[in-house]
This record gives sequence, C-alpha cells and structure tokens, in this order.
Amino acid sequence: MKYLFILFFILFGTLDAKEYKAVFDCSSGDARYIKTRMWLIGQTMTMIEKRGDKATFAITLHGSCVPMVSKTYEDIVDDTDMPDIQKAQDYLIHLAKKRDVKVVACAMSLKSKAIEKEDVLDFVKISPNSFIDTIGYQNDGYALMTFK
Repeated sequence: MKYLFILFFILFGTLDAKEYKAVFDCSSGDARYIKTRMWLIGQTMTMIEKRGDKATFAITLHGSCVPMVSKTYEDIVDDTDMPDIQKAQDYLIHLAKKRDVKVVACAMSLKSKAIEKEDVLDFVKISPNSFIDTIGYQNDGYALMTFK
C-alpha cells in the first residue's frame, strides 16, 4: 500500500506544478545592487524548482544597467565598480547559459553608453527598445520585477 501511495504521488502529485513567469527589468546604475539582484534571480529560480514548480524568467536591461552585457565593460565602468560588475556579469552568464533565462538589452541604451553590437555578449538579444519587450513579456503573463 505504501508503494502504491508513492507511485500515485509521483504520477499525479506533479500535475499541479505551477509555472512562475517573471521579467526582471533593470535600469539601475548601482553595480553592487545589480550584482545582488542577479544572484537573487538565481536563488529565486532554485527555490521555485525545489518546490517542484517551473521558473521561466527573462531579464530586460536598459539605461545604466547595460554595461554588464559588454565584453569590454572595463572601458566604460568606473574602477570602483569593476568587481561588482564582473560578478554581476558572471551571474548573468550563468543564468542565461545554465538556467535558460532570456536576456534582452536596449539598443538605445547600448548606443548611449558607446557599446557596439559586436561587443555585446553572444547570448544577449538586442532590442530596438527594451520597453517594448518588457511590455510583451507582461502581456504574455510575466510578472514585472524592477531593479531601479
């Protein structure tokens, strides 16, 4: 009987798993804050998945948040912010490549920071206007989480 209950739980207990969808919109220029938020996104995904649920996340970047998607951020980031931007970028790379988080950067913000498209990390989608992408994610049922 015990094994029947376990089998029943395995087969049917996961049917009510929830999907948590969120778009994290970052415009902050505070490197330390950005670093902590990138870490928190990963921790949040892990907590959701440990519950047996699914986390589908996207990150949209604009304004002062875009330097971390540059392969050559050293040229545009203040020296005091370098360790935090490096760690934020490490977290971002892990989220995109290992956790399948979609990353979108605003072309207008890249241009304002003098970041060329060829200097952007390969997995980053460049959008003409990341506000449009953020709105699209919301229209598709993603919760909006902002980092200002």
